[in-house]
Amino acid sequence: MAAEISYVTTESQLQEALEIRKQVFVIEQQVPADLEIDQYDVISPDAHHVLLYTDGQAVATGRLIYYSKDTAKMQRIAVLLSHRSFGYGRVLLLAMEEQARELGLTYSVLDAQCQAQKFYEKLGYEVISEEPFYDAGILHVRMRKAL
Repeated sequence: MAAEISYVTTESQLQEALEIRKQVFVIEQQVPADLEIDQYDVISPDAHHVLLYTDGQAVATGRLIYYSKDTAKMQRIAVLLSHRSFGYGRVLLLAMEEQARELGLTYSVLDAQCQAQKFYEKLGYEVISEEPFYDAGILHVRMRKAL
């Protein structure tokens, strides 16, 4: 299935991204909605939201924020359950990394759910946290990659 990447520039696109996150994190993983939505869930120079479409439907999303002067933090990466295992998560993250390079950043960090750690390792990320930690009641590890 062909995938199209879109960088969020309108409120309606942002709502599509938030709906995917609601499905994946709030409904599927039972993360409280007040933990899922935060100050970066706006259209802003400080937060870059990305959507992945296939057949005209938004099926995956992610968000990039500035972690430090040379590092992007990849967050809220979500693929709808019906569209997992088709490689969309990989396509989405590679597009986010390309956007980070275009923004002049040289590193990427992310907090990976432990169940997704191997996925990120295949894309070149290495664990940098000393031990797993809980975020929204789910075990995570911090990972880093040079862009």
